Amino acid sequence: MTASAALLMPLLAGPAACAGGTSADRQLQNVFTDAANEYHVPRSVLLGVSYLQSRWDARPGTPSVVGGYGPMHLVDGRRADARGKSPTPAPSESHRGGAQPPAAAAGPSASPGAAGSPGGHSAQPADLRRAAGLIGAPVARLRTDAAANVRGGAALLAETQRQLGKPLSANPADWWEAVARFPGTGDTASAAEYANNVFALIRKGAHRTTDSGQQVTLPASPGVHPRTPHPQAARRPKEVECPAALTCDWLAAPYVEYNDNGDYGNHDLADRPRDQKIEYIVIHDTEADLPSMRQTVQDPTEASWHYSIRSKDGHVTQHIRTKDVAWHSGNQFVNARSIGIEHEGFLRQPDAWYTEQMYQSSAKLVRYLAKKYDIPLDRQHIFGHDNVASPTTSSIPDMHDDPGPFWDWRHYFDLLGAPLRATAGPDSDLVTVLPDFTTHKPLFTGCTKSGVKCAPHGSSAVRLYTQPDEHAPLIQDPGRRPDGEDSTKDVNDLGSRVSAGQTYAVAGRSGDWTAIWYLGHKAWFKNPKNHPTAVGASGRFVTPKEGLSEIPVFGRALPEEEAYPEGVEQQSDSPLPYSLLAGQRYVAQSRPVGSYIDRSTFSDTPSLVVTGREEYYEIQFGHRIAYVRASDVDLVRVPGKHTAPPRPGPPPAAKYRGPSLRGRRPRGRVGASGSGMYGELGGSGTTGCRAARACWGARRLGRVGVPGGGSLRGRPRALSSRP
Repeated sequence: MTASAALLMPLLAGPAACAGGTSADRQLQNVFTDAANEYHVPRSVLLGVSYLQSRWDARPGTPSVVGGYGPMHLVDGRRADARGKSPTPAPSESHRGGAQPPAAAAGPSASPGAAGSPGGHSAQPADLRRAAGLIGAPVARLRTDAAANVRGGAALLAETQRQLGKPLSANPADWWEAVARFPGTGDTASAAEYANNVFALIRKGAHRTTDSGQQVTLPASPGVHPRTPHPQAARRPKEVECPAALTCDWLAAPYVEYNDNGDYGNHDLADRPRDQKIEYIVIHDTEADLPSMRQTVQDPTEASWHYSIRSKDGHVTQHIRTKDVAWHSGNQFVNARSIGIEHEGFLRQPDAWYTEQMYQSSAKLVRYLAKKYDIPLDRQHIFGHDNVASPTTSSIPDMHDDPGPFWDWRHYFDLLGAPLRATAGPDSDLVTVLPDFTTHKPLFTGCTKSGVKCAPHGSSAVRLYTQPDEHAPLIQDPGRRPDGEDSTKDVNDLGSRVSAGQTYAVAGRSGDWTAIWYLGHKAWFKNPKNHPTAVGASGRFVTPKEGLSEIPVFGRALPEEEAYPEGVEQQSDSPLPYSLLAGQRYVAQSRPVGSYIDRSTFSDTPSLVVTGREEYYEIQFGHRIAYVRASDVDLVRVPGKHTAPPRPGPPPAAKYRGPSLRGRRPRGRVGASGSGMYGELGGSGTTGCRAARACWGARRLGRVGVPGGGSLRGRPRALSSRP
């Protein structure tokens, strides 16, 4: 089997049982106990390492992107080094320019020949072939048999402990150095971070149902505190903004003018939060490998983002200061108020790319940023690229859908220290979507080929129907499918689904079914009491004021006409093609005032921010957020078990903030008034291609193989990657 084909196995249709059934009848908990006893490794150490490697999932025969197998993520270097041809992406409902990953492409090589670390030891990973030799088993068995894989991991830990000249102690605290060396991390700071994460887990404890339905428990041992060495901390560049517990580096994104038309890239200077509050963190996946990502972020004509996180080990690289505005979400209004974090991976292959180390690093970074900027830890402020509002009607079909239905939001918020849970009784007027990720496995297609079923896989997504019946048509999104085509079950089709942690207003109940208001319609999802996919929630909702039969819905909150100073072109309102009718209700969160960042000139000072007095509500309108004018709606509060005091909306602000317009050279705009910029074409505007950012989508299409030609430079991103 080629490495490329192997990587596709996680989401190919088929059972996930262990090959040959050699360990199918054994409980995984007992497997860990037996292996720990056999090789004299503390069971808590073995369980802790395995959790950081795989969350105890077996995925028999299916490697990660670096060739890691089984619960211990033992790396077969020969498989990792194989370079198969990248398969063709599924043609229908593609990831807006996404592609299948190349084989074993994430981060540095994980082969046993990796370079030595600064700490003076060989940075060899948990080598599968070495482990097979230690336990006297065929190499192939450690790829497919969970018990053999765990035994191999225990044997490697014991061998490393002996090489360090340490006894096979029953005290977990004596194993810190052996644990630090287990993943083969190439520098002492990353190795120490890994070991510290393992021992933090041992102190806290864990329990989980694995991908094969096994119940595994790591009992808490709060008294375990190993004597850790204190290597000299790596010197960070002054630009890096990361928590101390993370290893982070800096790779700058350019801020340069790149042609004679005044076009520049690939981000904007700002002075956040002084000139604009940061209130969102957007979670992306790359749909490309890390090397191409690094090329892309250094190209002034491309998209940009604040941080990249590597799949292999969760290493963080910062590209743009958080005070500045990256072009990452496809929506200029959201960009101006957000921080963008890219995670190396492909949404159709989560088991190969969405590693526990990446989840943990991301959660540490987001916790740090949320505390720094007072961002609430909820799904209305920490959301995916697939939840970003479409700024205009014309942008809707090209908005991205990462990180997709297989990103485990419930686990992610557990790591953030803000668990998603019920905040009201089951009969509340609001519900929070909350399926059990491991056991909730809705049907998806298109992971490997259009129309072909994906393998059953845990999911954060819940599907919506027009009636309380699984044979009824799916809810249709007129923005994504303006010609009226039906929604599909394709992995990239967001038109008829909601995601864990999102909160909606209840529109009705019928037996095991619950209806919510969604894109202007009543949408039904199955929510049985004995296996619920949603729980009661407290919060606030908005509904049109009395006398209004319908109100407009927007993808951005713009200032009123009077707020624009002389010399700044007014941006026209462009309502989205949806109906929010009298009597409908949508959960409301923040209450921003309209704002707009003027990017008409390249300057070495922060861009001017135009701020109005018109207030809006952010609402959970469909799978994506949207905005409605506060003057159009009434706000209703729904109490619950843990009702928190509301966050006050921003006070009326001055007309604009930022530098003086005097001496600023105007720059040509695209189309007529209302055309927008940064991929926000639509409304009454035309679509000339003088400004690179507004016409970026057309140029990028040429690069990914449609008329226009050109080579594929950097990662295969899509239209709305640019602001």
